Amino acid sequence: MDCAETSSNGDIQWCFSQVKGTLEDDVTEADIISCVEFNHDGDLLATGDKGGRVVIFQRDPISKNSIPRRGEYNVYSTFQSHEPEFDYLKSLEIEEKINKIRWLKRKNPAHFLLSTNDKTIKLWKVSERDKRVEGYNTKEENGSIRDPACITSLRVPSIKPMELMVEASPRRIFANAHTYHINSISVNSDQETYLSADDLRINLWHLEITDQSFNIVDIKPTNMEELTEVITAAEFHPAECNVLVYSSSKGTIRLCDMRSAALCDQHSKLFEEQEDPTNRSFFSEIISSISDVKLSHSGRYMISRDYLSVKVWDLQMETRPIECYPVHEYLRSKLCSLYENDCIFDKFECCWSGNDSAIMTGSYNNFFRVFDRTTKRDLTLEAARDIAKPKTLLKPRKVSTGGKRKKDEITVDCLDFNRKILHTAWHPSENVVAVAATNNLFLFQDKL
Repeated sequence: MDCAETSSNGDIQWCFSQVKGTLEDDVTEADIISCVEFNHDGDLLATGDKGGRVVIFQRDPISKNSIPRRGEYNVYSTFQSHEPEFDYLKSLEIEEKINKIRWLKRKNPAHFLLSTNDKTIKLWKVSERDKRVEGYNTKEENGSIRDPACITSLRVPSIKPMELMVEASPRRIFANAHTYHINSISVNSDQETYLSADDLRINLWHLEITDQSFNIVDIKPTNMEELTEVITAAEFHPAECNVLVYSSSKGTIRLCDMRSAALCDQHSKLFEEQEDPTNRSFFSEIISSISDVKLSHSGRYMISRDYLSVKVWDLQMETRPIECYPVHEYLRSKLCSLYENDCIFDKFECCWSGNDSAIMTGSYNNFFRVFDRTTKRDLTLEAARDIAKPKTLLKPRKVSTGGKRKKDEITVDCLDFNRKILHTAWHPSENVVAVAATNNLFLFQDKL
């Protein structure tokens, strides 16, 4: 975070950059953003929504090269990735909602990304075309085939410039490998294989082979009545292609090494924090379920998000996390009503800053939280419409937890639980963040 201007107390000062999507009150279900992902150099930003669409934004070249740099993005490509389906054997509708998007590292002028709904993973190629061929011998310019009898002379085709077109085409479709809903996909550091995880199994795929995958983790019990936990998230190590981690609804994270056994049912490491029996309550198990796990860019640490906190783990230490950041501790007294309105089952994601020195995750009332691991300070910011003017400085928000409320604070009872930040992403090398608030994508950057 050394590239940012900081306030007198050492925090980054964040300002509004852009908001994408209409700021109207009536939101259709299909427009709700369900995942956000920067590519490896941060020049592209992809979102998926509940309507099965993928929208790709491209960094504005002027904003990238201006001094100071600005984090501004324009729509680059929009395509329908998944359609609603019906499983006739189980009489189940399969939603088109995009659960996850993962970019592949760039090897040629085209971009490749994986997108998945509950059952089917697709590999998309996104490429540009700014030239066209004219002067075919066997067909007309409109594409119709010419009558061979009319071809009396040969033409040399020529390449002419044309208006830039961005084309998205599905290159591979990986289907029929998951009985349960896919919650994670993760591309391996070898850029040849990737994993997909559902509630009970993790499969390993080769990007070139669509009709078979290798089952590497299977926690399904012989008798389903003995089921005690489900897989909630899974990810490959950023540098070691044989290492992966997966989290569970029991609040544990398992690290598996594919070199030790082909079937990773026996984990190499188990990361678990022992619960204090005096704090135990009816909600303990629900709130300890891990909704997201992310390995740091360095590969040394990982973060896990449960309902009330974000924890940082050192891969060398399994017994307890090395850092714990409460996200919205003031909700502990509200767990009963959160259980009744199903909010307690919300799956918040978390992400690392590019240099692993900060962590970001979401909360309710369109609040999102930024934790600085160096200064141990934290910020509560809001993705709100009234700040939607370029370079508007974000004021830190505070929630009053009882007693007298100060002027700039909001009480817990006034929080809007329908407005929640579940999906966030941090640019890989700059302090530019993307925050999905219902159907809007907010972009914020440090005040340089």
